[in-house]
Amino acid sequence: MSKQNKEPKVNVFRLSVTDAETHRAIKVLTLSRVGIFVTLITISVLLLALAFSLFAFTPLRMAIPGYPDGHARRAVVQNAIRTDSLEQVVKRWELYSENLLRVLDGAEPLSIDSILTLTSAELSEADEAYLASRDSLLRESVSSLEQFELDGRERNLPMEGMHFFVPLKGAVIKAYDPVLHPFLDISAPDNSVVMSVLDGTVIFDGWMDDFGYVIQVQHANDIVSVYRHNQKLLRKAGDRVTAGAPIALIGNAGTEAGFDHLHFELWYKGDAVDPTKFINF
Repeated sequence: MSKQNKEPKVNVFRLSVTDAETHRAIKVLTLSRVGIFVTLITISVLLLALAFSLFAFTPLRMAIPGYPDGHARRAVVQNAIRTDSLEQVVKRWELYSENLLRVLDGAEPLSIDSILTLTSAELSEADEAYLASRDSLLRESVSSLEQFELDGRERNLPMEGMHFFVPLKGAVIKAYDPVLHPFLDISAPDNSVVMSVLDGTVIFDGWMDDFGYVIQVQHANDIVSVYRHNQKLLRKAGDRVTAGAPIALIGNAGTEAGFDHLHFELWYKGDAVDPTKFINF
């Protein structure tokens, strides 16, 4: 039996669009095997790019399960602010305890500069047994003081001996002048957080046409701090706040603002004082 001739291998294909009645060719497209493969890959890439664009740059991305919406992002920002405030409080208590124990032991207390540069990571490197023993000594010392009711006495420290928290992480753009400008103007990016300089109680929160949203905090030793031109207040009158606690968001509210900045005033026994003498901006 003779070998049958094999059909030749087809390498070129023709795609033709013809008129059903006249059989006239309307469109003819000639493609090779490689051309068909490249065309399919190109169409697939374009479809993927279109789908990605629809979900990345349109509200359709909200349909993706687990994608955070506006409320979730705001909650994340607020939680980050609260976490930062709590970390500052914990750090201050740790440093306060360490300094108190140093004083009770007759050792030299830490300086303000070293306290500001000390981090929680440095504290965590200490041996747990050593910290436990130091904590026990501190508790015994405090208990002995309570026997004589010394812990209930109110300390009346001068302003120079108090540790003020920076109200805003920014730049002082207009300095204090006792006659023409008895306060500071501090510039910072939009939505920056304004913080209380000391522990205290909010005694006023509200809107003023000239100064926008204003909040005032009463502190110990007849000290009052005032924060003006805010776009939003985070505390209200009667709230207790701690040093470093968020109380407002910076803005340019009020007819005298003009741009985003904080108008910060510090008062002591009814007189305006220069905040730069007590706060390291």
